[in-house]
Amino acid sequence: MNHPEFPLSNNLIYLNHAAVAPWPRRTSDAVKAFAEQNTHYGSHYYLDWLKKEQYIRLQLKTLLNAPSVDDIALVKNTSEAISFVAYGLNWNQGDNIVSSNEEFPSNRIPWESLADQGVEFRQADLLSASSPEQALFSLVDSNTRLITISSIQFASGQRVDLEKIGQFCKQNNILFCIDAIQSLGAVEFDVQAYHADFVMADGHKWMFGPEGLGVFYTNPESRAKLQLTQYGWHMMANLNNYENKPWEIHPTAKRFECGSPNMLGIHAWSASLSLLLETGIENIEARVFENAEYLMHKISSRQKLTLLSDRQARLKSGIVLFKHTELNNNFLYKHLQKNSVVCALRGGGIRFSPHFYHSKDELDRAIAIIDSV
Repeated sequence: MNHPEFPLSNNLIYLNHAAVAPWPRRTSDAVKAFAEQNTHYGSHYYLDWLKKEQYIRLQLKTLLNAPSVDDIALVKNTSEAISFVAYGLNWNQGDNIVSSNEEFPSNRIPWESLADQGVEFRQADLLSASSPEQALFSLVDSNTRLITISSIQFASGQRVDLEKIGQFCKQNNILFCIDAIQSLGAVEFDVQAYHADFVMADGHKWMFGPEGLGVFYTNPESRAKLQLTQYGWHMMANLNNYENKPWEIHPTAKRFECGSPNMLGIHAWSASLSLLLETGIENIEARVFENAEYLMHKISSRQKLTLLSDRQARLKSGIVLFKHTELNNNFLYKHLQKNSVVCALRGGGIRFSPHFYHSKDELDRAIAIIDSV
């Protein structure tokens, strides 16, 4: 039986939340209501829209455990936020950035593009040391300015100890940047406990939001180190000073929002975030881990399937990676898609990424479809 917020059609089993998630029913309703209001009233209720914009910042503050809504910027996507950091910092010839060799291109390409400024991007093999954190630390030297890492790796599901990395960065005067797109909405997250300088994530994965809207967290001290790379009316201290004479940069994280807000996306994402916060992230995390463990158990019990995810991992995630011992990954992927199991080809195998709302019956049906091949 489908969750009332996720009336997926045709017995679809959606195991692809690490890519693009389906919208909850309330999100669809919010978009329809916003469209109807625009159709009949135009911007007559714009002041109400601004209240919604203020409210989503509060929701995101809660989700991140940020000290203030002033630390929250609404951005287009993860890549934009990472680029704000990469091109906002004042680099010196010989500086280096430490990361991993498992990063999604969003958390690799902006840093690699700094090579012409003499900045080195170092990629640690997370399996090369006693822990993934130690693998990162082993590449750090006196010229390391920043460590940037995905909280959970998009393909393997490897999750790192953000508190440990954050404490290391703090002790060594290194900036700490976190791509949190595979964590927010699935696991508990705390920018303060991690001593994070910069955190970013799109809303369209585990947070059930629309594409084209994300969050960018900066702490005040680190925010002040970033030169702006985009300018426009919305990043002014006085948004209503349309004459622009004189103007000042907004003192909060709004300085990264150069133009008109994505009001449609804000209404949609706020509705999705309301479901997460009502359910409780601690409850969601427990259910995500439970569903992932259930799938790993089922996969491990089958002779013709090989679990690629580390079932004994110290830190859990919602990503389950596996392959068939006899069948080509692409063949199995097409078989699953044809039989209404939405998943992904990643990391040398098939990636399942279940969320909190899945029933054991749905997960059993997905495994049965693999068996049926």
